[in-house]
Amino acid sequence: MIITVKPSITSADFKELSHFIAQFDESVNSLNFLGQNVLFLPKNTLSKEQVNAIETHSAVEKVVFPPQAYQLCSKEWRNEPTSFSIGNTQVGPNQLSIIAGPCAVESEEQIFTVAKKLAELNVEFIRGGAYKPRTSPYSFQGLETEGLKLIRKAADAYGLKVVTEVVDRSVLDDVAQYADVLQIGARNMQNFFLLKELGRIDKPIFLKRGMSAKIHEWLAAAEYIIANGNPRIILCERGIRTFDDSLRNTLDVAAIPLIKDLSHLPIFADPSHGTGNRKYIEPMAMAAVAAGADGIMVEVHPNPDLALSDGDQSIELRSLEKLLNSIRNLRN
Repeated sequence: MIITVKPSITSADFKELSHFIAQFDESVNSLNFLGQNVLFLPKNTLSKEQVNAIETHSAVEKVVFPPQAYQLCSKEWRNEPTSFSIGNTQVGPNQLSIIAGPCAVESEEQIFTVAKKLAELNVEFIRGGAYKPRTSPYSFQGLETEGLKLIRKAADAYGLKVVTEVVDRSVLDDVAQYADVLQIGARNMQNFFLLKELGRIDKPIFLKRGMSAKIHEWLAAAEYIIANGNPRIILCERGIRTFDDSLRNTLDVAAIPLIKDLSHLPIFADPSHGTGNRKYIEPMAMAAVAAGADGIMVEVHPNPDLALSDGDQSIELRSLEKLLNSIRNLRN
């Protein structure tokens, strides 16, 4: 159940309305949805009399029982494409944001080398994992807090914003302390308890599509974050698992215009995970941009053959400039 309020009400009126509804359902969440005040009740257990009392309240504009699981994410709710600032950088339509960096932070020398090159190429965001969820327990698991400190230090030295992954609620506060954007990986796309916590974080969320997730499931995952208070979400198509194992994943380029039709949220693509092979990163990045992507995430490493994680899908730093020129020229 979603409740919108009249534009003319004061903050005191909104607070009073929240208290009024809380007497019926204490789980009510208040949300400033990109300038629009919204109240969200996740349980939908109110009686007809209680619903009527809310509908007739002087501060209420309308009460909506969402016909779909991603109502707040949908074009039906907000027809205008969503954009927002991350520091001094704008994300959304008419932009082409670039997120680049290694799969994992490995050392101070490695992450500073990458950060310096990104700054030279006018890339806004540096990525790098500090906590690495790996299929094998014997693979490199990341430097954890030390990795967070290193990527933050490198980003500050070169004026970049940090994008790094949250793998569990137990490390959420730690990651939020150092990151500008919190990434949720494919494995956690439907970790609903974590998604609810992210709704209470005042930082943008980079939500990757699960490797077997349908589009409506992906948008419903984003709805968990919005409904709990955080509307600043970037969706990322990162490839799905199909019957064909010729490449690591199948980058679903068609998902990009489809998301544009269904949702107002910005949509990025990750051709590194989408292919698993550096040879195909540039053509798939160009395909994603041509399809309307608002940004690209790509893995780069000073020496991919020596990378501790995902070297096969990382490009060299000298190849990054060519990739950026190709996709920027295509967008222009």
